[in-house]
Amino acid sequence: MPVPLYQAKAEFFRSLGHPARIRVLELLADEDRPVHDLLARIEIEPSNLSQQLSVLRHAGLVTQRRVGGEVIYSLALPEVRDLLLVARQILATKHSSGSALVDEITRHPARKA
Repeated sequence: MPVPLYQAKAEFFRSLGHPARIRVLELLADEDRPVHDLLARIEIEPSNLSQQLSVLRHAGLVTQRRVGGEVIYSLALPEVRDLLLVARQILATKHSSGSALVDEITRHPARKA
């Protein structure tokens, strides 16, 4: 039986529903990264990062490959960059009253996501 589009969308957005997963996607939007680099840039325990990466892999948002002894992660779909940018724009508009969120968003205008 086919899955209704609204249900597939809900499942997709649930896969984005953790701050660590969003941060991983933001970092991967800039460039492919090995796990040790993700760990250095995200304040998270290694086991928790592994769990979050697993969720993103199962959702089809990231891929992994081995290069030597390292596991390198990358975005599976370039449209994820666009999604992150649109989310940033929506939040900037939504919080245009000058909240700290807008300050953080506009502080790094050169960032892609």
